[in-house]
Amino acid sequence: MQKTEKIWMNGKMVKWDDAKVHVLTHALHYGTGFFEGIRCYNTVNGPAIFRLEEHVKRFFRTAKIYDMKIPFTQAQLMNEIKGVVKANGLKECYIRPVGYYGYGEMGLDVSNNLVEVAIAAWPWGALLGDEALKKGVRCKISSWARIDSRSMPALAKSAANYANAVLAKMEVTKLGFDEAILLNIYGQLTEGPGENVFIVSDGTIATPPLSAGILEGITRDSVMTIAKDQKMPLVEKNVMREELYTCDEAFFAGTAVEITPIREIDGRVIGRGTRGPVTEKLQRLFFDVVKGKNTKYRAWLDPV
Repeated sequence: MQKTEKIWMNGKMVKWDDAKVHVLTHALHYGTGFFEGIRCYNTVNGPAIFRLEEHVKRFFRTAKIYDMKIPFTQAQLMNEIKGVVKANGLKECYIRPVGYYGYGEMGLDVSNNLVEVAIAAWPWGALLGDEALKKGVRCKISSWARIDSRSMPALAKSAANYANAVLAKMEVTKLGFDEAILLNIYGQLTEGPGENVFIVSDGTIATPPLSAGILEGITRDSVMTIAKDQKMPLVEKNVMREELYTCDEAFFAGTAVEITPIREIDGRVIGRGTRGPVTEKLQRLFFDVVKGKNTKYRAWLDPV
């Protein structure tokens, strides 16, 4: 992680090294935190944050699911996110707003604990590497099932949910793979540890529905919108494990990974083992959008 100068914490800018919490912070013990991952791109018109409003809305939706009261408005946080990018003089960066129950009473009763909020930003390239954007990544289906919504709210981008993701990631990387893919308890495709999954079969793009137990990804929504605008066949449907093995193309979509092709799953080569034509087209269109080259989606870019 490349350190920057300032982090916003609870209403004020502090130095990076001074952005600290107490060891008895509630979220550290019980996972009572939530976050967003947002990117700022250096567009043809200068730095702009991609789909900032949608990310902040999801931040507040997660808090509502957990009945956590954020002590700032959505408008305030949008403004402060821009402020963090400006304060650090960044043209392109990854932005991490995080909310959590802070230092207060210990125990499972959170009624006397307050929600604290921080925002950090730092330069961060492609999560799985620049080479992966062209050549694709090798994946393995994890033995860990994706959390079930009867146990944890899958639609919430909560810190606790990512313990499930960390276990899956650790498992497959120890075996030499680049990334994990998780199925739900019914054996259906859900997502990667931190990204949504799409497959392409006979020219039709498919991705699991929210009911499969996935996070409602904003990059996922962007890909679906772009594909539909291009008249590319696309469906939301439950995807079985076997369909992953036999599809023509597969790719991840997420803020951190952007659009990354999948070239192998469980030792099976996907398609021709390279970035497929549908993935390449969507990738090119997506980067044109985030770089401000496609004015049709100008509303998705929030100038800093």
